[in-house]
Amino acid sequence: MARARQLLPAKLDQLPASGEVIEHRIYLIRGQRVMLDRDLAELCEVQTKNLNKAVKRNLDRFPEDFMFQLTQEQTRALRFQIGTSNEGRGGRRYLPYAFTQEGVAMLSSVLNSERAVQVNVGIMRAFVKLREIMATHKYLAHKIGALERKYKEHHEEIQVVFKAIRKLLQPPPARSKRRIGFVTSDQER
Repeated sequence: MARARQLLPAKLDQLPASGEVIEHRIYLIRGQRVMLDRDLAELCEVQTKNLNKAVKRNLDRFPEDFMFQLTQEQTRALRFQIGTSNEGRGGRRYLPYAFTQEGVAMLSSVLNSERAVQVNVGIMRAFVKLREIMATHKYLAHKIGALERKYKEHHEEIQVVFKAIRKLLQPPPARSKRRIGFVTSDQER
């Protein structure tokens, strides 16, 4: 046991799963950012079935906004997206669970290990970083939209100026030449 504790990283930066690895394991399912039980179990170095057993023993800590089980359709779509194994070939026999940020936080208290706490801290940082990135993207999208509207207004104003310049550059219409001098009644006809 003492040897196992020595092998655990002292700092989060020394975890085998970097922030980038964790970020790639956060999926958007049902409009929520979640992590799958399989990925969490791998990061915490426990078997998926043991992680799910611990959760089921403490279901009162995991309301629907903390954790939900995927449907068959969602599982199939996820299998195509990330390449999980098929059921008939030694893969999962049960539908996976998805944990929201709050569910991941609660999971570290259920697993109750040093490793789970360290992984949890890393995951929380990854969720916060993703939230910041999304806020930055929304801000940039808003700014770009404002620039597009401003450009469009200026574009219309510039077009008016160009029309006026084009009018000024056009040669004046040709006038009929009038004869100068005295005109007799015979010449008028």
